[in-house]
Amino acid sequence: MKRLVAVLFVIMLATPAIGYKPLVKKNAFEMKSYTTVGGKTIKKVRVGWETYGSLNASKDNVILICHYFTGNSHAAGKYSFREKNVGYWDSIIGSGKPIDTDKFHIISVDSLVNLSTGNPNVITTGPASINPDSGKPYGMTFPIVTIRDFVNVQKALLDSLGVKKLHAVIGPSMGSLQAYEWASAYPEMVSRLIPVIGAGYTNGNLIAWLNIWASPIMLDKNWRGGDYYNGQPPLRGLTEALKIVTLHSQSWEWSNGVFGRTWANKNKNPLASFSNQYKIEAVLNNVGKARAKSSDANHFLYLVKANQLFLTGHGKSLIEGLHRINSPTLIIHTDEDLIFFPEEVRETAVLISSDSTPVKIVELQGARGHLDGVLSIKQAGAKIKEFLEK
Repeated sequence: MKRLVAVLFVIMLATPAIGYKPLVKKNAFEMKSYTTVGGKTIKKVRVGWETYGSLNASKDNVILICHYFTGNSHAAGKYSFREKNVGYWDSIIGSGKPIDTDKFHIISVDSLVNLSTGNPNVITTGPASINPDSGKPYGMTFPIVTIRDFVNVQKALLDSLGVKKLHAVIGPSMGSLQAYEWASAYPEMVSRLIPVIGAGYTNGNLIAWLNIWASPIMLDKNWRGGDYYNGQPPLRGLTEALKIVTLHSQSWEWSNGVFGRTWANKNKNPLASFSNQYKIEAVLNNVGKARAKSSDANHFLYLVKANQLFLTGHGKSLIEGLHRINSPTLIIHTDEDLIFFPEEVRETAVLISSDSTPVKIVELQGARGHLDGVLSIKQAGAKIKEFLEK
């Protein structure tokens, strides 16, 4: 009887069940060297990438997914059956879903200077990497990189695969900036553009907010100008930075609706002590601490700089960069976004469409602010599917 049960168990593992999805594999792409937009050379560049769906014979069914600031290339599926969570856009990527893996070959790539250096499923080169010339971590001697550099490394990966044309480039938040950059830098390659929760027309407000995101790290005494790899990392500053990002990515409706003025501990009145907190304070502290454990402070700072330098790789202004886009564009956003304001999104649409490039805007509904571009993306599923199949 025991043997029969064991045999049946093996058969179950070997037989695809209803709704079965193949496990995702993380690949590594390597370059002997890469020259940045700023003219500096980085040796031994490595980034991770994963795919969903099959590449067709003509290699023209590729959709590139670019990830957000604190994200990575894990956009869909699972690495193992034991994994609880799926990729961040699993609701729209898969067989029969809006980004249909029965039709398209989806490629997603870890960015340079990816934040999550402590995540075993992230492969990235950045200031925490070992400088081949010194045998020590780069720290702040790592060259400044831009969104265009992220795109150029992705293009090198695609070149190595023989992919000459992209059916679409899609991404949320910082991923949308990469998508805009793709369509501006390589307009002949991008057939369709889908920026999600991101404006191409970004000026002083975003630059200023990114500075505020970064400030706690540089004020942490353990940062030491980025030279902390042989000592204590600036976890306190990084925790505070990630708290700011977490709150900035939400909506006031979330803060008020979920937490309001609830105490973190019903027996500890905030009036009695500074150590007694409201629930939202405690939640932000816990989220910041948890995320800081797998993140690198210098990588955070480099991501900030890259976002501030958006669209500076091939033009004197944002407007010039956006005018270079001629790919039909579907912009998905939310009016509750506190990072990329709706007015900036609409101005982006005006600038791209000024030479008759087709642009449509889809608005998401929800109470999660910027995060609705990840959590509520399924709302736009029908529009995405229709746009991809035109």
